[in-house]
Amino acid sequence: MKKSLSEAAAPDDTLSPLSLKRVGIDTYRENVAYLHRDCALYRAEGFQALSKVEVRANGQRILASLNVVDDTSIVDCQQLGLSEDAFASLAVEEGRPVSVFQAEPPASIPALHRKINGERLTRDDFRAIVQDIAELRYSKIELTAFVVACDLGEMDREEIYYLSDAMCRVGRRLDWHEHPVVDKHCIGGIPGNRTSMLVVPIVAAYGLLCPKTSSRAITSPAGTADTMEVLANVDLPFDVLEKIVRTHRGCLAWGGTSQLSPADDVLISVERPLSIDSPGQMVASILSKKVAAGSTHLLLDIPVGPHAKVRSMPEARRLRKLFEFVAARMGLTLDVVITDGSQPVGKGIGPVLEARDVMRVLTNHPEAPMDLRQKALRLAGRMLEFDPDVRGGDGFGIARDILDSGRALEKMQAIIAAQGGKPFDPDAPSFAPHAFDVVAPESGVVIGIDNLKVARIARLAGAPKAAGAGVDLQARIGDEVKAGQRLYTVYAAFRNELALAHQSSERDCGFTLGHRDQLTRLNVEM
Repeated sequence: MKKSLSEAAAPDDTLSPLSLKRVGIDTYRENVAYLHRDCALYRAEGFQALSKVEVRANGQRILASLNVVDDTSIVDCQQLGLSEDAFASLAVEEGRPVSVFQAEPPASIPALHRKINGERLTRDDFRAIVQDIAELRYSKIELTAFVVACDLGEMDREEIYYLSDAMCRVGRRLDWHEHPVVDKHCIGGIPGNRTSMLVVPIVAAYGLLCPKTSSRAITSPAGTADTMEVLANVDLPFDVLEKIVRTHRGCLAWGGTSQLSPADDVLISVERPLSIDSPGQMVASILSKKVAAGSTHLLLDIPVGPHAKVRSMPEARRLRKLFEFVAARMGLTLDVVITDGSQPVGKGIGPVLEARDVMRVLTNHPEAPMDLRQKALRLAGRMLEFDPDVRGGDGFGIARDILDSGRALEKMQAIIAAQGGKPFDPDAPSFAPHAFDVVAPESGVVIGIDNLKVARIARLAGAPKAAGAGVDLQARIGDEVKAGQRLYTVYAAFRNELALAHQSSERDCGFTLGHRDQLTRLNVEM
């Protein structure tokens, strides 16, 4: 008979205690425990592979998915193994005695089953599901079922609000005790789009509070946190991060240590491998974290292009309306900007290359990419207009003055120093040691750049794990090129990665050449 958590106060006295072993396996945001098939506890308790167990040691407890092994080099019959995530969550020294029990099924499973059947869920249903997800009570199979059911079921906007609100309420919720607290977010999909690293110092130099926590790359060649890490530490304890924000009015840090909307981090671990990024889940993910971070005003960038997440203006407008509805229900002031996502932003794709572009814009370098500069100024200007003292339309000029005067650079240098700055020379960046050029196969005009293919080549070259790897663009849409002229350079840390990137670029370099009359211009709204 299965023991309840309340009944399972101690392991069976007839069984020898298990010893904790750290198993060096990265299970990516999933707690996994390992028991040997011949372990007496495994046989006595009737555990099954992939079932949920509760692990207790030294007053700590975690829930984990059970894997059963036959190899004593992983765990022997007297050991319980924990994956890297589980070991870090339990926070108990290796070798300590541990107890293992059957875990109660999540209370929200009936609600999950109703969603799988296509039913509409209530606010309480979503709160129960999200609470169980945040407490890691769901297995990967159950998480996948929830994500797919929400994707195929096309949640209505009330359900999306319920999910967003539930995700925001679980975990830490910050209050900066001032108004406004501004933030900026892009829905992603555009390589090199490092506008946050320019917007934050401009807005902070003006005086608005902008506590920017960003993500690391999962499927892209670099996230904002990866690029900022070239310049400074981004993995900061919250008390340190809070002090930096109070002192300098802004920060650029990794959000993984903040425990803001922790259920979102768990859901992402399933959504990304499945390539599921439905509008409802995107809205809930973004808005829950921004509200939990204490933001009162958010500028949202939705790039539109043939190789972007959003590929048409009607789709962008529908997504904007959905964001605006949910944000209003959550008490968040939202300004949505629809931008050109037809090609990468800036020249560099990869952490070091993107950091070079950012610092060149901040230093007003003659080789600074103008598209990155102009987009950052437009976004920063819109954020400055969250200040009631700034009239609509005046923000761009104020942002430009802050950048041109050097005040944005001074603020960025202060933030970098506060975050334990690292040496970086934008005129002599440390690129990965191996490189090759991709050249135009014929003369013509660049009429298209495939964001996904160019980003994939940068990842095959080793970005973002190798900070100096990536792609350095030399041509953009509308440029006329000659046969044999360089389109971009690929940098790789290792020869095998160089070879993989080279093979991919030979199959399809991501550039389309044609005639000038074949160019199409996106009509975007700023």
